[in-house]
Amino acid sequence: MRDWLDEQQGPMRATLRTLVEQSSFTADHDGVRAALDALESELPRHWNRQRIHSESCGGHLVVHGPSGPASEGGVILVGHIDTVFARDVFAGYREESEVARGPGVLDMKGGLVVTEYGLRAAEQSGAAVPPWTWVIVGDEEVGSPDSGELLRAAAKGASSALVFESGRAHDAIITQRKGTWTLTVTAHGVAAHAGNAHDKGRNALWSIARWVDAAQSLSDYARGITVNVGTLRGGTSKNTVPDRAVAEVDLRFVCLEDRAFLQSELSRLATERALDGTRISLEWGPGRAPLVRTEASAQLRDRYAQCQREAGLGDGESPLVGGGSDASTTSAAGVPSIDALGVRGEGFHTLHEYAELRTLGPKSEALARFLQQTAQN
Repeated sequence: MRDWLDEQQGPMRATLRTLVEQSSFTADHDGVRAALDALESELPRHWNRQRIHSESCGGHLVVHGPSGPASEGGVILVGHIDTVFARDVFAGYREESEVARGPGVLDMKGGLVVTEYGLRAAEQSGAAVPPWTWVIVGDEEVGSPDSGELLRAAAKGASSALVFESGRAHDAIITQRKGTWTLTVTAHGVAAHAGNAHDKGRNALWSIARWVDAAQSLSDYARGITVNVGTLRGGTSKNTVPDRAVAEVDLRFVCLEDRAFLQSELSRLATERALDGTRISLEWGPGRAPLVRTEASAQLRDRYAQCQREAGLGDGESPLVGGGSDASTTSAAGVPSIDALGVRGEGFHTLHEYAELRTLGPKSEALARFLQQTAQN
């Protein structure tokens, strides 16, 4: 198996180049579809696949192994094809010795290559492989609002979920992530001329600023809660009392009880902090439950860590991570889930993103070993 993977270094890098050179910013639906086309064309013909079309994103791809889907007590493998930068911001692919750079090379087109070749390596070895389903979504970077239900359905009946997000330093496996939630806050006021009728106006920016000040104070680092007002806009000119202001908010939390706490408190503040004559409304957006470390997921991590060791990789466990991923969705569906099994690198969500090419083979080998050992058990 290792010899076979060594022979695949050229094809693996070529696949990675092809995927990265096809820009697939989440909002570029045509680009996402083209990237899915490129990936699907790489897959063995005997793998069953289904394209899932969507009006709200570029779509998704579901692949089942010849031994059946993950719903038969097998393994669900999860990845995403979409990336965070538009083509005119960050595009192209280049290699510098053993490092590859480009949009999504780490997050997570490198992880897609690891998954494909890990599945191929397990097959070509001739050993038994458990039933598996590979789900590649096209909207992960915006919270998977369209693909969430697809993931939950695919995970039903699976014994484990492996998510091939960006590999961390020392190949540390993620078992815990914070939950995420987005919120749009709108203050509604009354417009008026700032000179001739200032007293007739009701300042929406002032009203929302009062809410922002109180909302930010809910952040509690010891508790793992953060409230981040990332954008604030409103008004039309300096001499007009603004009748509308909008804030976009990011929420992070460790447990579902804290999500409920945030919802209750932020709603209360919308009533209490609104100035007379103004109104503050809240629109809750996409979110993810926390990825919670359980006894079952800890055992899954230990099994996978052993496979990483056998492949010459690190075997550590990551501390709690603030960013969300689709591992939270599979975990919330009741399937033991681990994450960060993709190619190792750094700089995801930045223009300096890179992947360590020498880890493509060992990461694929770790997956193949895990599949073989799972089938034996």
